[in-house]
Parts: sequence; structure tokens; C-alpha cells
Amino acid sequence: MPRPILCVEDDPDIGRLLETILAEAGYAAEWVTTGEEALLRWKTSSMIILDLMLPGIDGLQVCREIRGQDAAIPLIMLTALAGTREVVEGLEIGADDYITKPFDTDILVARIHALMRRREAVDTYRAPDARPVVVMDLEIDAIHHRATLHGRPLSLTAREFALLSFFSRHPGHGFSRSELLDAVWGAEFDGYDHTVNTHINRLRNKIEVDPANPRYILTVWGIGYRFTDLPPSAAE
Repeated sequence: MPRPILCVEDDPDIGRLLETILAEAGYAAEWVTTGEEALLRWKTSSMIILDLMLPGIDGLQVCREIRGQDAAIPLIMLTALAGTREVVEGLEIGADDYITKPFDTDILVARIHALMRRREAVDTYRAPDARPVVVMDLEIDAIHHRATLHGRPLSLTAREFALLSFFSRHPGHGFSRSELLDAVWGAEFDGYDHTVNTHINRLRNKIEVDPANPRYILTVWGIGYRFTDLPPSAAE
């Protein structure tokens, strides 16, 4: 039996609505109303839809606790605080996406589909020759969904890992922001090009010694971004 999507929402009307939406979209759902319950249940879930404003342990703390243990499980924040500092903080500490209340059912389901497909693509990447990609001090291991820098594990969200992995498989190739959105977020993603900029900046802060002068993810002026094609010896 597939793992359910965990819905963490203290408003009973929204909680029941999420259960109905997910059932109609073909997903099993488990609804809890507190952050404490979420921290007890999330390990048996396939995805988390997490309300930002919760009684007791709030959504930000729940996200922080989960990401401290699992960098890969898809996590969507559900919030009425679009554009606020809390949303930015949630994305910074590991949420893959967010959607605002009141939400459009079709958009929510599309975001869920996109994250699920991306996670499944990573989980099924098990080809015998799928060796880790090593560039300079960075190693990306798609089989184990792990990236290290100087031998130390990087704490990446599922979206950040997918973006880095995509870049590493296409060294030297310049991609526009819209091409990156299609490849990593999915063609149905209802977002904006600046979403790519935000994730690039977050990745650079995690993998670059000097994010203002990157060695790995390079800006291609007038186009977008590309991953370095320099071998280790050329980067010394």
C-alpha cells in the first residue's frame, strides 16, 4: 500500500478539504492537526503538506526538524502569509514549494504531481553505470540521493538536489531559466523565472566558497546558467 501524504492543518474545514482533494487525485491522505503529531507521523509518509501557522510547534519548526533528518521527502508549505518573511524562511530551511490560502485545487494537485514525479525519478535512478559525478571538491551521488563537498554531506532540499543533479549531468551547457523550470520543476509548474534565481542563490550559498564568484554554477549573461565543465586539474 502506498504511503499517504501527511496533511498538517489545524483548521478542520481545510483539513477535510485536503483529504477530499487528495482522494479525488488518487492519493491516500493522513490528516493531523498539530506539529507534535506531524513529528510523530512524517516518517511513514510519501509527502508532507504543512500549514505554517500551527498551535504549539509551528510549521517552521516542524520543517526544520524534518529536514534535519531527511533532505529528500517532498514538503509543501500551506500558508496565508504569502510574500512574508516566514515564507522565505520556510524555503530557506528546506520547504520545496509553498501555496497560499485560499488555494486553487488544480494548482495544488499540479504541484503535488510535479514533486512526486521528481522524487520517483530520483528513486528509480539505479542504472549500473550511474556513478557519482565528481567535479572539483563536489560529489553528486544520484543513487543514494546524496551530495558532498570536501567529503562532508550537504543539506539540500529535494528541489535543490534535483537542480544540482540536472546541472551536473550537463556540464558546460547553458540553460535559460524557463528551460530549468521545465526540466526541474516540470512544464506544468505555475511559477515565475525568479524561482530559479532563488534556488540558484541558495545552492551557491551551500556549495561555493565565494557565492559572488562561483566555480560550479556559473551565470551566462543573456541566457541563464551553466554548470562548470572544468576538470579538477583545471580548477586548482
